[in-house]
Amino acid sequence: MSAGGAPTGARAVWPAVVVDVVCVVAFTLAGTANHATAGDAGHVALVGLPFLLGLAVGWVAARAWRSPARAWPTGVAVWFATVALGLALRPLFGGGLAVSFGVVTAVFLGATMLGWRALTALLTRRSRQA
Repeated sequence: MSAGGAPTGARAVWPAVVVDVVCVVAFTLAGTANHATAGDAGHVALVGLPFLLGLAVGWVAARAWRSPARAWPTGVAVWFATVALGLALRPLFGGGLAVSFGVVTAVFLGATMLGWRALTALLTRRSRQA
């Protein structure tokens, strides 16, 4: 994956897509486990689906395939779309919209979705210096 602004080949894009999806799925599983609803696969899917849709829209809107590992602006745009659209779509999938849930969503997905990008940039910089 390119940590800089250079376009990235399709082979390097898929790992970034997978890591972002894993971030959303981990958020969904952690949340449903904390509320004792993780045993119902249908419920887990309904909780995660709005955020996965937001993630997909974020990838397209940000053209994330151009530089998927960049935290700014790519990662921030994808993260924002995932959170904003996920929270907006959540009531359509039977979920509520408590302020505390929105804060936890933004913090968890920000830490994971921007965190892996920051780690990638750090490792790329260190490997170039070596």
